[in-house]
Amino acid sequence: VQLVESGGGLVQAGGSLRLSCAASGRTFSSYTMGWFRQAPGKEREFVAAISWIAGSTYYADSVKGRFTISRDNAKNTVYLQMNSLKPEDTANYYCAARSGRIPGPGDYDYWGQGTQVTVSS
Repeated sequence: VQLVESGGGLVQAGGSLRLSCAASGRTFSSYTMGWFRQAPGKEREFVAAISWIAGSTYYADSVKGRFTISRDNAKNTVYLQMNSLKPEDTANYYCAARSGRIPGPGDYDYWGQGTQVTVSS
């Protein structure tokens, strides 16, 4: 399984970014895909997750209403649309996958390399 993130960068507070995660190596119809982030000196935290087959979603309270997770089955790609970005959203963002159809935090089996998001004030 390979997960490759892209779309990170530098943005001003209040701006938007869209992260992408291209997945390959297996059929993901029975998988849940998640986004996590880790800021310097902090533990990795859950951001959002989506059930690949049903499209049901789950968000951390800190991003609810600002971030949207979605997937394109034809492209085997998961997206994280991030709006109204804040400096505290600055982190390395990781895509992850696990078997199962219920989205949420917890243990994930496969991880990407991460993409850096920096929000300036």
